[in-house]
Amino acid sequence: MTLAAACMAATMNAQVYVGGGIGLQSTSYDGNSDTYIKFMPEIGYNLNENWALGIALGYSENNTTFTLGGVDEKKKSKKFQVSPYVRYTFVKFEKVNLFVDGGLDYTHTDSAGDKINEFALGLRPGVTVSLNDKLSFVAHAGFLGWRTSKADQEGAKAYNTFCFDFDGSDLSFGLYYNF
Repeated sequence: MTLAAACMAATMNAQVYVGGGIGLQSTSYDGNSDTYIKFMPEIGYNLNENWALGIALGYSENNTTFTLGGVDEKKKSKKFQVSPYVRYTFVKFEKVNLFVDGGLDYTHTDSAGDKINEFALGLRPGVTVSLNDKLSFVAHAGFLGWRTSKADQEGAKAYNTFCFDFDGSDLSFGLYYNF
């Protein structure tokens, strides 16, 4: 009974947030088409005012149809991603917080039978805007860190990359619900 009461008390005082992002894109050109979907749920726990722990789990799929030599071809790729992180909030205003996530990402891609494993270790800056007491808008932009990817086949070589990328091409948005 004491353990159950302690768990309930911890949950009642917990600063848990859930959310994430979704994406859908469809492109058509010269009889070709490309459809992309992404689902990235996230859960986190605020340890105190500045530090949080979280994890995002993602799935994305890309379906491409194109004509090659008068024959319609289809290509499908799927990605699964696991991204645990530690978040440090370094600037707090009334409704806006600036933070940086330090994390380790693992991504597995299966594209037409070719399998690729990718690891990344790095920092992603972001901003949180509190819409009300329970709902927050979150954006991430850029990446500073190291990535390595390798095809899942015998004799494949790894590609290692150091990234310093703070432009708009690596921009993501999401919503959080704070308990």
